[in-house]
Amino acid sequence: MSLRRIAEIVGGRLADVSADEADRLRVTGTVEFDSRAVTAGGLFLALPGARSDGHDFAATAVASGAVAVLAARPVGVPAVVVDPVAPQHGAGGTAGVLEHDADGSGAAVLAALARLAAAVAAELVAGGLTIVGITGSSGKTSTKDLIAAVLAPLGEVIAPPGSFNNELGHPWTVLRATESTDYLVLEMSARHPGNIAALARIAPPSIGAVLNVGTAHLGEFGSREAIAATKSELPQAVPQSGVVILNADDPVVAAMADKTAARVVRVGRSADARTLDVRADGVTLDPLARPAFTLHAGGEQVPVTLAVHGDHQVSNALVAAAVALECGATLTQVAGALAAAGPVSRHRMQVSTRSDGVTVINDAYNANPDSMTAGLKALAWMSRQNPEGSRSFAVLGEMAELGEDTITEHDRIGRLAVRLDVSRLVVVGSGRPMSAMLHGAVMEGSWGSEATPVADADAALALLRDELRPGDVVLVKASNSAGLGALADALVSEQLPGDGR
Repeated sequence: MSLRRIAEIVGGRLADVSADEADRLRVTGTVEFDSRAVTAGGLFLALPGARSDGHDFAATAVASGAVAVLAARPVGVPAVVVDPVAPQHGAGGTAGVLEHDADGSGAAVLAALARLAAAVAAELVAGGLTIVGITGSSGKTSTKDLIAAVLAPLGEVIAPPGSFNNELGHPWTVLRATESTDYLVLEMSARHPGNIAALARIAPPSIGAVLNVGTAHLGEFGSREAIAATKSELPQAVPQSGVVILNADDPVVAAMADKTAARVVRVGRSADARTLDVRADGVTLDPLARPAFTLHAGGEQVPVTLAVHGDHQVSNALVAAAVALECGATLTQVAGALAAAGPVSRHRMQVSTRSDGVTVINDAYNANPDSMTAGLKALAWMSRQNPEGSRSFAVLGEMAELGEDTITEHDRIGRLAVRLDVSRLVVVGSGRPMSAMLHGAVMEGSWGSEATPVADADAALALLRDELRPGDVVLVKASNSAGLGALADALVSEQLPGDGR
């Protein structure tokens, strides 16, 4: 697009650009908010951050190849300038994304980015692009990766890296798509009612999938009912000509069939088989908790073996299978693609067995009560498959944004670790939530050093270095804000000294 056309779409004005340049200069590369990622022909987003303001890096971005900058004030290089606006909570507001936006410059740039992405998405959909939207309280990123894998044999797929699923990552991903893209797979997250509806307006999905309704972000929403209402914004956004895929094993999700005019496809493993369009049965786990099952759809069935870890991945795989089948894949194609789809996004159920025999489950990117439960169950299973004498270590940090349920849920996870017979619970961090987790473990019957509090990730690493031995299995899990990712990476890369004892 020319700079003039971009300015028209976003409602901005051109700065440091002549009339001739407005038509001659065209953005042909990617849109970036990190000046270090800018490539030739790109567009740089000037956003405020915790330590710096993107406006201060505008000249650097242009020198690195950017054609222009999308900014809230003139920056001395070619720019499309939009007027600052007050950041808004809810209904697609940006306040949760931009924590350092005192003057509203970031909110203005994000709003302009959304308008640009919407215009591009509309053009691409008219040309045949299929947009797939996914939401749920947990499992979005893993499911997104599986969907991208099963769609890849059918055409070119664009999906976000990691969890780019908010008011910045969503339009950023949309603008990765081109005329050659066949499928655009988008995660859709929310911190307030209206967020998912706003994301759906940017890139209206023809296929929408809802995984589950749990307690992630409970502190933001106040109740599980409010979370469910927000997740149901996705089925409501799918047009009558589209398809809504619902995990029927979650009754709250199953009830969303009444919220959409689109055709509903139900998936599951425990619901009545007669009500399911895509289902799994005969689920088993290998020693590394990789599931195998029989996949049923359209009167056919095929065996499936997953390359991802955890019993909970079966539900994610069923959603991915349903999406692929709706896009024209055969059941055999789906089974083959799922078998080849290993973990993609970092710090999400990545399982590594070191040469010294220690197995590390790196699930440190995020945590809520549902995903924490799934991680602990996978840990317990893997440790039981190891030789006699191997132990399980759960290195857990805080689950953020649980509101009034924070203490109760952390206490519950501490108790669950004991019930699953985890050998050692390492509680990382101070404060009431982690004290509650430790208290829960003690009250459930943990004794001696089975449950140990440590101050931080460094202290946890020191403890593990001292105590791990061959055959042990370690789960590292917490909300991203707890910062345990580096601890998990260190564990994967290290080896035990000597014989490991």
